[in-house]
Formats: sequence, C-alpha cells, structure tokens
Amino acid sequence: MGTTFPGVISFAFMVSLILLGVGLRARIRLLQLALVPSSLIAGITGFVLINTDLSFGFESSDFTAFAFHFFTLSFMSLVLTGKEPADRGTPATSIVRGGSWLSFIWVMSLVLQGVTGIGIIILYDYLTGSELSYFLGAIATHGFTQGPGQALALGSIWEGELGIKHAVDFGLIYASAGFVAAFLIGVPIARIAISRGMNQNKSAVIDEEFLSGLSLQGREPSAGKQVTHAANVDSFAFHLAILGVAYLLTDTYLRFAQGYTNDVQIGDVHLGLFFSHNLFFFHGLMVCMVLRSALDRFGLGHIIDNDTQKRITGSSVDLMVVGTIMSIQFALLATYIVPILLTCLAVSLVTALLCFGFGRLLGSFSVERAVTIFGCCTGSTGSGLLLLRILDPDFSTPIAKELAFFNIAIIFLGFHVLTIMAPILPTFDLLTICAVYLGTFLVGAGLLTIANRRQWI
Repeated sequence: MGTTFPGVISFAFMVSLILLGVGLRARIRLLQLALVPSSLIAGITGFVLINTDLSFGFESSDFTAFAFHFFTLSFMSLVLTGKEPADRGTPATSIVRGGSWLSFIWVMSLVLQGVTGIGIIILYDYLTGSELSYFLGAIATHGFTQGPGQALALGSIWEGELGIKHAVDFGLIYASAGFVAAFLIGVPIARIAISRGMNQNKSAVIDEEFLSGLSLQGREPSAGKQVTHAANVDSFAFHLAILGVAYLLTDTYLRFAQGYTNDVQIGDVHLGLFFSHNLFFFHGLMVCMVLRSALDRFGLGHIIDNDTQKRITGSSVDLMVVGTIMSIQFALLATYIVPILLTCLAVSLVTALLCFGFGRLLGSFSVERAVTIFGCCTGSTGSGLLLLRILDPDFSTPIAKELAFFNIAIIFLGFHVLTIMAPILPTFDLLTICAVYLGTFLVGAGLLTIANRRQWI
C-alpha cells in the first residue's frame, strides 16, 4: 500500500496550506485590508516552500494535475447548479442583456490579451535578439481570461503536439499572475466604489468578519440542505456521485470519439486533437449541460441542492488556485522573468482599460459589472464572484444571475476562437491570427457601442 501514498500526501500537503492561509489571513492585518484570499496565500506559501526545499520532497510538477482537474471540476459543478427560486423575480430580459454585456467583454478580452501577448514577445525578441516563440505570449490570454485549467490543457497540446517549448509552464505562470492581478487591481477599485457610494447595494460594508475571513460564532451561514436520508447515503457524497457520473460520461464520450478521429487529418492537424483529454473542460461542460437539462426535464432537478453544489464549486476553485501557484517552476520563471513580467503588466493594463472603460458607459450597475468581469478576465468566474461580493455582499443585484447566463454564452460567442483556433493556434500564421482576433474585438466593440447608445443595458 505504500505506493499509494505519494499522491494522497501531496494532496494533504496542498490542503494543509489552506489552513495556514486561513490562519494568516485571520491574524495579519495587512492581508485583511488587502482582502487576499486564503487560497492565494496558501499557493504563494507552497511555492516558496517548494523552491526552498522545505516541501517534504514534493516538486512543482506534483501539483500540476490538481490544478487541471479542480479547474475542470469547478466549472462542471457550476453548470450542474440549478436556478435559484429568486431568479423567477428577475426579468429574463434583464439577465440576458446584462449577461450578454459580460459575455461580449470576456470574448473581447480573450482576443485582446492574445494579441497583446503576441506583440510583447515579438517586441522583446526584436529588442533583445531572443528567439522566443510569440505563442508564449499568445497563451497569456488562456492563463488570464480562461484560468489554469485551459492554460494547462492548451499548453500541453501546443508543447506536446505542436512543438511550442515551455507552453505549459508559461501558461501556468500567466494563470497565477492573473489571480494576483484580479485582487491587486480589483479590490482597491471595489473599495473606492464603496467609499464613494457608487455601488447599488448600500448595505455593503467591509466589517471585521469580512476582513478576518472567519464567520463569527452564532452567525455561521448554512452550507446546504440534505437531499438524502442519512441512513441511506450522505447528501454530500450523493452530490459528488452525480459529478462523478458526469466525469465518467465525458471520459467515455471522448474515448469513443477518439476512436474515430485519431486517424483523421485535416491539413497538418489531427482531428483527434479536438477530442483530446486536454480539452476535457470543454466537453465536460457540454455533458453537464445535457445532464442538468435531462434532470430538469424529468422533474428530478430537486435532487441537486444548489448550496451544496456551490460548496463543491467553491472548494474546487480554492484548490485550483493553490495547485496552480504551486505548479510554477522557479527556475523557468527566473530565466524568463523579463518577458513574462512585461506580458503580465501589459495584459493587466489592457484588460483593466477594457473592462472599466466600457463599464463607465453602462446605464446601470456599471461598477458591479465592470469589477465582476475584470475578475473573470484575470482569474476565473470565482474571482469575479469574490470581487462582486465586496460590492454586493448578499447578491441583491442581478449580476450573480447574469454570470450564470454568461458562463453559457461565452462558449457560443467565442466558439471560433475557443474551439476552432485555440487548440491548434500554432498551425495558423501570424496574419490570420491577428486578423481574426482584431476582427472579433472590433465587432464586439461596435455592438457594445450601439447597445450603450440605445440604452439596451
């Protein structure tokens, strides 16, 4: 049995650091004032321990798989979550319009960050005489706008199948930098908005409980309802089982598709790449959408408790953040620190200008939507929700509901980039990439400008 322990102990080490992060957040005032999440503290602590040989022999590569799978689980779990009863009181048109705005900004960020990253690496090579692939700049958008799971998935394809050296490592570094940017920029802006009364929810207050990150005794919120009898099976295990079924269905579907596509070649690209397990995230979302729809169609939607499902989603996001940061290889980071830093700064700047620039043009909930989408474009939906919670602690505005529509809409609005181009991007020439990406940005900008002028949002 001894051979079974390494993976389990590495997981135990990773989650133990979250406990340390909670303790540090509760005790150190600077961390409280900056509202640094415990998962981010844990990830940075783990990164330091690994690179100072104080991590019980574990290496950064031991945590890469955790980053990938917890990212995938977080979004599959999010799709399995049903509609809240309160959603019925919010006009569907309002949610669709607001969610569409968030979706357009996200897709525009996706292509803008990609072009920015490419430009920075090309400029760096020109000034220094280096020969870095500009695709190491292009993958910045998958780290920032899509998060560690997609950065790792696409980086694996680009590096393993298409010859882009260090794509995985660069992608994970960008993903970690994205989380840092989300809070270094998003939190101060949210604080300023509250101090100036710019947010709609006037009950928003950053009190001691919010700062410490621990609920006061007697004020602990409920973590969900039991949908099964304890004498039969624990309700939490039941919810994990549903997610496990979705994982198995996705795996079976991919294996079946690979049997028919691995030998099919379109140009220089194997069709099987689109059904690779590296793209498990995308196919898993589709499977969960079908599964959730089927449960609702046959009147079984009630067997999933939303609060419990949200706990699974939230826990997966926390573990994803820790695993991502601990996966960074310090040696590579030190070697390429200048181009990586320049790319991260440039991408953070253009993303902030995009989100807050278009946000100022909105007629309602401008600061809430801008801060939320900035978090989504520099980390994940979890980052966006955390930043929104500063401005709207009880989610009384429709923004959280708009994010549910947003998570589905971006798949369709960004289909040509996410599904067709991104997995095989290194097979396209630079002119084609820039034409498609800039064209997508301009179309989005034009549609949002028209929508703002006509006050549709």
